[in-house]
Amino acid sequence: MADTENKPTPEEVIREICRLIVKSQDQDLVYEFFGCLFTKSELNDFSKRWSLVKELRAGTTQREIAKKYNISLCNITRGSKELKKEDSAFKKMLALLDGEKK
Repeated sequence: MADTENKPTPEEVIREICRLIVKSQDQDLVYEFFGCLFTKSELNDFSKRWSLVKELRAGTTQREIAKKYNISLCNITRGSKELKKEDSAFKKMLALLDGEKK
């Protein structure tokens, strides 16, 4: 029988990955890491999710986004709800992106 007592929770694993990404401060290393960690299909889905958030903020309709990226309205609605939250991590990340562009 496998020892599951010491098995980290998914949250612990994700937090560890996030900590390492922040610690690395190396965009190329993080890009390579993502390429090792995720399949091409998973990376494609990942990029679509971020793209849809940017599209929503730009005022693109959910139906236009669904057609453009071949994404379900359910996924877009989820992104829209997250974006509407007062303390949204999406808003915070978009603000960081805006700061890069200045």
